[in-house]
This record gives sequence, structure tokens and C-alpha cells, in this order.
Amino acid sequence: MNAPTLHTERLTLRAHTRADFPTYRDVFATDHAQYMGGPMSEQQSWAMFCKDVAQWALLGHGAWAVTRTEDGAFVGQVGINAHPYFPETELGWLVMPDAARQGVGFEAARAARDWAFGTLKPASLVSYIDEENVASIALAKRLGAFDDPAAERCPYENHAVYRHPKPEAA
Repeated sequence: MNAPTLHTERLTLRAHTRADFPTYRDVFATDHAQYMGGPMSEQQSWAMFCKDVAQWALLGHGAWAVTRTEDGAFVGQVGINAHPYFPETELGWLVMPDAARQGVGFEAARAARDWAFGTLKPASLVSYIDEENVASIALAKRLGAFDDPAAERCPYENHAVYRHPKPEAA
């Protein structure tokens, strides 16, 4: 399965292409990706990029490249992750530094969340967020998610579980 293309008011969520990798690699080499395992070497970021892309073929979901529709600029990534080592299906995001504080994360994550609930119909959808990642916690809350201390933890240390309500309840 290939990633479906989703459109929002300003964004296009599409399958990653090889052309996305240099920007992805450059961001994952910095502290901007600290809450996603960064900084990473080029080999590590390539492995992560390939995992994000391969999930579509293996699991029927994965990561989208987030681009601005008006100019095609690669401004982030959003994904639905149900790895074998995750207790629940996760909604995750990364906004490129140049696109931060422009509503890109919210718009893309809302589209991915709505697609997941409408297409995959998971029993639940959560975001695993490092407890120090203030920006992602704020975004999760803006999406209507709430901290669920009773939820089973993911295998990453210091991560809280933010539970997303179904779109009609958000």
C-alpha cells in the first residue's frame, strides 16, 4: 500500500520521496529532533526514514511528508504508527524548524488523526510524548488529547501518553 494523499486548507500530506531525505537527515542531525532520538547520524536517520516509509507496505499506515500546497516545500512529517513494540496506535509529528509556530503541526496532525479514525478505525489513538517536550504536549492538547497516566507506556523513557478522542468528540 502506498500512502494516500491528504489535503488540508494549506497542506498536502503525501508519500515521502527520496528528495525529502536531505531535509529529513539535516533536521534529525540537530537537537530539533531530540525528542525523536536525535541528533542522529546520516545512517541512523536513513534507517528511520526507511522505517517511516516502509510501514505503508508492511502495516497499511505510516508517515506522510507534509508539504505546503502553494509551493511544495517539505515542512514536516506526520504519521500513524502501530509498531509491534507500541501498546497502542500512535499519532506522531515533526515540524521543520522553518515552519514552526505556523499551525502546520496542528493542521497535519488533525488530518492524520481523522484519516486514522475514519480508515483504520483503531480502538484508540495516542501520542507518546517526552515529558519535557512542551511544544508537542501543547499541540496534543490543542488537538483535544489528554494525559492518560493509566495507559500502558511505550518503551521510551520519560514519555507520557496523550489519548486522542475520536474527531466527533474533539
